[in-house]
Amino acid sequence: MPDPSTGELQEALGRKPRDDEIDFFGLTHQGKVRKSNNDHFLVASLSKRMDVWLTSLPGFGQQVLGEQRLAFIAMVADGVGGTETGEEASRIALESVTEYIANSLQAYYSSADARDEAFRGALQEAASRGHASAVKRAKDQGDSRKRATTLTLWLGVWPWLYLLQVGDSRYYKFCEGDLQQITRDQTYAQDLLDAGALSKDQAKDSPLKHVLSSALGGDQTAPVVTRIPADWRNLHLMCSDGLTKHVSDERIREVLMNFTTARQACETLLQDALDDGGTDNITIVVLKATKKL
Repeated sequence: MPDPSTGELQEALGRKPRDDEIDFFGLTHQGKVRKSNNDHFLVASLSKRMDVWLTSLPGFGQQVLGEQRLAFIAMVADGVGGTETGEEASRIALESVTEYIANSLQAYYSSADARDEAFRGALQEAASRGHASAVKRAKDQGDSRKRATTLTLWLGVWPWLYLLQVGDSRYYKFCEGDLQQITRDQTYAQDLLDAGALSKDQAKDSPLKHVLSSALGGDQTAPVVTRIPADWRNLHLMCSDGLTKHVSDERIREVLMNFTTARQACETLLQDALDDGGTDNITIVVLKATKKL
């Protein structure tokens, strides 16, 4: 891999995709068992303002992009608890994070080294703001029930991708037939697996596999920021665990191998999850850059 400090990385990867070269789609579904949908998602582009293209959040309408895109952003949040407090947590967290990032665009105009540090700091602070907003909401309501949610955030700033992870919603990178889960599930089962206290088979069957060890608004929150190189070949998938409870990584890989459009991929995976029982809310976001002549 070229040394990014020399500028060779950007040359190797080429130019960033134009707006019309990014195919994206997102959807969220209540599932077949839950009485409400606690998931939310958002897809937006950042210029000197934020332009929201797709979201489940009420009141966030689409705007027309009138300036050069500086970054592209996608988020998935899965509220905890299966009640209205879970939906409230995911909504509040996404609104808070979106507002903070939209008002922190000075990071995009700094030098490359300063920009990397600024992005990492901004994402950590965004998570802190989302956490504080969820905690404050519970306090203001005088309700003992916590407003907790996962958050998986994807920020594309050519030639890098930044990921912010809290909880067990996931980000997958698919490239030339290879599917990789890049984010780490923040669950007690995963923590025990990493510590060597559980085997992979034990963790897979553990009742702790969906119990979060970190969440925005929860007792503990441990945001993790990761940076990976951007690549035209990559297809990006984000999802709540309503998908991965029912659809295996191998099936996800098969669907993405036969990718035609982001919408087709989302709708196919949603139907697979519903056909297998749809026991949880299901949210899926897919993005892919395709060069046009």
